[in-house]
Amino acid sequence: MSGLLDGKTILVTGIITDASIAFHAAAMAQEQGATVIITGIPERLRLIDRIARRLPQEVPPAIGLDITSEDDLAALADKIRELAPQGIDGVLHSIAFAPRTLMGPDAETFLNGPGPDAAKAFEISAWSYASLARAALPALNEGGSIVGMDFDPRTALPFYNWMGVAKAALESVNRYVAREVGEAKRIRSNLVAAGPIKTLAAKAIAGTATDDAAKLNQLNEYWDGASPIGWNVDDPTPVAKSICALLSDWLPATTGSIVYVDGGASHNTWFPEGGFGQSASA
Repeated sequence: MSGLLDGKTILVTGIITDASIAFHAAAMAQEQGATVIITGIPERLRLIDRIARRLPQEVPPAIGLDITSEDDLAALADKIRELAPQGIDGVLHSIAFAPRTLMGPDAETFLNGPGPDAAKAFEISAWSYASLARAALPALNEGGSIVGMDFDPRTALPFYNWMGVAKAALESVNRYVAREVGEAKRIRSNLVAAGPIKTLAAKAIAGTATDDAAKLNQLNEYWDGASPIGWNVDDPTPVAKSICALLSDWLPATTGSIVYVDGGASHNTWFPEGGFGQSASA
């Protein structure tokens, strides 16, 4: 049986652990027939390569990529071609960061978020989508696809604060990237707005980067209740499948868009007793 990504080579960024959405997307892409190349933060390459050994198929050693380094960005296309002389057919951008001053229980209030830290969150979480597209474009084949990871920023979610602003910026960046890469090589650019999956990012959204089960469970309860079809935070498969669908040839006229893969929760209103982010007695 042929796979959705047979014959394609995909560049995956953002693998931090084997719970990362990027890891599950890479595994699903391999299962669908793709050859996968990965990148990693230079100082964590040995760890990322060890994690990558858990993928269904072997991948080459991770390409070192600090998304804020112009030297790394300038070298990316040549490094890709060393591993894939025929070029690549898709890119997954799964990169985001905000300092603790901007997100989670240790953050300042939203109004007191430090400007330099907000600039760093924007640079890594939004500007990097355009910088990665620019760096990979020479190695991207005609008609390829770029996919980025979003988390619906249309509401002021407790604890998410300036990362929500960065994600709103990412959605705008995606539209501009779609215009430029489409005109250059008919490449599509889209975002997947995923519901919470049990990753480090989800813990941060819930209000902590540590194991605060109560707040994470509250977020999970909210999401499952708001979803008309239910939502399982332990199952990254729907998100991984949707990423692969966008990387495939099956959505050839979809670009500059956001695909919501969150069980419909973003488009439904449901509030647990006390509201998300509050105690029931508040």
